[in-house]
Amino acid sequence: MDATPSVRLPAAAGSGLPDDPPAPLAIGRRLFEWGSRTFVMGIINVTPDSFSGDGLLARSEDPAGAAVELARQMAQEGADLLDIGAVSTRPGHAEVDPATEADRVLPVIRAVREALPDMPLSVDTTAGPVAAEALDAGADMINDVWGVGDDDRLARLAAERGTPLVVMHNRVEARYRSVVAEVLADLSRALDRALRLGLSEESLIVDPGIGFGKTAEQNLVLLGELEVLTRLGRPILLGTSRKSTIGKVLDLPADQRLEGTLATTALGIAAGADIVRVHDVAANVRAARISDAIVRGGWREERAEGR
Repeated sequence: MDATPSVRLPAAAGSGLPDDPPAPLAIGRRLFEWGSRTFVMGIINVTPDSFSGDGLLARSEDPAGAAVELARQMAQEGADLLDIGAVSTRPGHAEVDPATEADRVLPVIRAVREALPDMPLSVDTTAGPVAAEALDAGADMINDVWGVGDDDRLARLAAERGTPLVVMHNRVEARYRSVVAEVLADLSRALDRALRLGLSEESLIVDPGIGFGKTAEQNLVLLGELEVLTRLGRPILLGTSRKSTIGKVLDLPADQRLEGTLATTALGIAAGADIVRVHDVAANVRAARISDAIVRGGWREERAEGR
């Protein structure tokens, strides 16, 4: 007789073991098969004050037209999806009311959707009404930079619409006892809340929030231990492009941080990142492909398929 009682799963309980890789996710008209390769998300900023200097409102009198031109360029360079936002998140940025944000972002989403009907589009916003209108205008996914905050309106909206949701980590202040453990715990709680609100597990993507509520040192530690986020069992979106941490390490302005960004792209992929969110698509696509060939293999098959 076995003197050690075994523990059985309760009825209808999951295994508690994350899928490896996570189940595929349809974003718009495209199916993203996690683990097959790294996907590249191009950034379209419809702002006058982007930290990286790429805000279309500061560069063009026709933001929608400029956005379409940029979107087409990114698509040609290999972008798999595009993230469109109209509010800067740089430190000290000017607050923008939802009406102004909607006036900026909705025409751009409509124009890009018309120009590139098959391109998955994400809207980068924290405003519920703006997100709802963006989905109506053609966006396929919501990117919530306050996904771990108290406001659950975007998660509720994503559940109601059956829309994929990016849950990003953020804090008002960089106060941590153990930054990696707390980022993991905060994201885990946010995922649990999203599931309670009715979102499917497959529709959720996590983002560690590099540069959001973290010091440069904390960002570097988090990047160095990024692999722990794979324990959440969700695809990981990594956004390090031109971030100030790279600038501090290299002592370079935003427009000279490409090489630093490429290093974080390669190391992030080695640690398990599934999507990299970038300004410079062509260079990061190349970095992702060589990183995938090393980490995931299968480069001969991709070459045969013309990717």
